[in-house]
Amino acid sequence: MMSEGARLIERLYKEWAVRLQADPPMDLAGTRDMFEGWHLFATEPEDVSYAEQDVEGIAALWCNPAGATADRVMLYFHGGGYVVGSMHSHRKYAGHLAKAIGCRALVLDYRRAPEHLHPAQLDDGLTAYRWLLAQGIAADRIVLAGDSAGGGLATGVALALRDAGDPLPAAVLAASPLYDMEAVGETLVTRADVDVLFLKPVLEAMVGMFLGEGSRQDPRANALHADLAEMPPIMIVTGDYEMLLDDSVRFERKAKAAGVDVVLQVVPEMQHVFVLGAGRADEADRAIADMAAWTRSRLGLHA
Repeated sequence: MMSEGARLIERLYKEWAVRLQADPPMDLAGTRDMFEGWHLFATEPEDVSYAEQDVEGIAALWCNPAGATADRVMLYFHGGGYVVGSMHSHRKYAGHLAKAIGCRALVLDYRRAPEHLHPAQLDDGLTAYRWLLAQGIAADRIVLAGDSAGGGLATGVALALRDAGDPLPAAVLAASPLYDMEAVGETLVTRADVDVLFLKPVLEAMVGMFLGEGSRQDPRANALHADLAEMPPIMIVTGDYEMLLDDSVRFERKAKAAGVDVVLQVVPEMQHVFVLGAGRADEADRAIADMAAWTRSRLGLHA
């Protein structure tokens, strides 16, 4: 049976979907303000402090769990279709996840579309990763993580690092990742009646703001068109009620064919980025525990 925390997420998403379909439609500022409400999904993590950080001119936020090791870092990219969301909307979830892993997290406020088209977001992610290396954090002690578009960005940063010959991170952790810029996944149809938030026109509009006239098959933005060989280990957690579910299913299939160590966990009845309900939804807490255990083994941390 679905937890009350998961039902809260459904209720909020239904309210947001009504607002997204309003006539006249919300402007960009109003849409961004609404999605800042993602922070309402999670409880405040106990014994986690926060500190703002300038990363080569990019705003970021440290999540510092009490007693966490200082030499392992989760570089976190927030979701929001590259258009909405921020380090503030995702700080509580990142704090819960970092605490469960036992490391610090750096949540990056990368440049958003449409003011900044792709590959600005990818460039910011690369800048942040290389900044961590310059601070003395070893590559094999960094995990790239993100949700939705942030999961796609975490994957894209790892691919770009491989192509550039940079040392690769220990792992990639993606929750409900957005990969498919072409919007051709079969679950956009088969899950349309159970996904209470997503609308295909909204997805296509966000992709348009992100890519502009750029190719929807650009492998730097769409990992379903990338060569995945020699990628670091990847764990994906997603909900079975998501219209974006097929993004994860197709990516797992492609990654396995390329010899990548990939794990996909599909949680029944869950909505898009349900993990943001950390501390409030039992399903989110169980998924976070699984992600943390998997990540600790990649970072060489004990439980």
